[in-house]
Amino acid sequence: MAYSELIKNFDRIRDYMREFYVYGFKSREEYDKKSARSYDDERRRIESWLGDYMGFRQTADGKNVFLSIDSRTSVHNPLYAAWKARSFTDGDITLHFILFDILHSPEVALSLGEITEKIDGEYLAHFEAPKVFDESTVRKKLKEYATEGLVTAEKRGKTVFYRRTADTPLPDAEVLHFFSETAPCGVIGSFLLDKTEPRRNCFAFKHHYITQTPDSDILCTLLAAMQEKRAVTIQNLGKHGDEPIFFRVVPLRIYISTQNGRQYLMAYRFDGHKISSFRLDYILHAEVGEVNRRFDILRKKLDELQKHIWGVVAKREDTPTEHVEFTVQFGADEEHIYRRLLREKRCGTVERIDKHHAKFTADVYDSGEMMPWIRTFICRITAIQFSNKKLQRQFRQDLDTMYAMYGLKGGDGDAVQ
Repeated sequence: MAYSELIKNFDRIRDYMREFYVYGFKSREEYDKKSARSYDDERRRIESWLGDYMGFRQTADGKNVFLSIDSRTSVHNPLYAAWKARSFTDGDITLHFILFDILHSPEVALSLGEITEKIDGEYLAHFEAPKVFDESTVRKKLKEYATEGLVTAEKRGKTVFYRRTADTPLPDAEVLHFFSETAPCGVIGSFLLDKTEPRRNCFAFKHHYITQTPDSDILCTLLAAMQEKRAVTIQNLGKHGDEPIFFRVVPLRIYISTQNGRQYLMAYRFDGHKISSFRLDYILHAEVGEVNRRFDILRKKLDELQKHIWGVVAKREDTPTEHVEFTVQFGADEEHIYRRLLREKRCGTVERIDKHHAKFTADVYDSGEMMPWIRTFICRITAIQFSNKKLQRQFRQDLDTMYAMYGLKGGDGDAVQ
């Protein structure tokens, strides 16, 4: 059976894109969630969008396929193509164009009965065997467009009148270029950019994070819920779990890593009465619920916790914090190291000791989150101290392991107190 590039259910595409290209490409034999035919169809569909960005390497185990995207030449996110592939039934597409031909101007306002009468008398009557749209189908389609903001519904007495929503001026192309490649839900900017005249993009990005693209619908749902201060039921798949777990939460903020672009939801959990983080790429579905009157209180609670959150690990307010401090040295021509400490200190503080030394100090809930960042200063650290002694031993063991890799003798430990 031939496959189609167009799709109806994006959840399935999102799953395949994650399994194949975000977490690593799997072979036909390794992917056992669906049948072999389904695997082949979905793989070919995705390859039809991303064929220009795919690389191949032959190994002893067979052909290894991967995404190969050079941000110097690929200025636009190629994964947006998945969102722009959509299938419609013959009835859907026919009714779509008829409705917007009838409601061609924002000044034209018609009732459901008038619209249905025009469809039958002015459009379908010209065909020998026309498609038939009953009033219920037209009403549902108009309600759908009203929800999407394409149509405005106005009630006059007991009758609802529909008119096409007036066009909104588009931002400048440069704004859309930048928004589409840097902002959360940038796919919206890409859709708008398609409506502008082709123009050379004036932006290039050193760090171009695109793997969050399949999660745009989840992110959009969560942002809408936060705007309306509503609770949400999320279907979450753990890192090593096969069965999803349902959580009822109040979404409070979205955190986005500047190191890898990964997105997290910070939310209040009803089951544990605490604020926790959820990776967006592990959330399978989000359903918006009722307005939560405690939203502002919970947001302020997160603001207080943020004073001791380095990454995304949040604890209760009465949880003891862990102290971390280290001293960094830099040369007379290396002021950029000091400026980097100031720029990246987050909830910590930086004290200038002298011309060539600065001290970083922080009290956080989980000092383990800081380790990857601290390691980037290893060659410059003259002294370091952790209140978490287990982490301190781990840091020292990591140094000894590094020394051993290069055939060197380990230090005397004076720097790690």
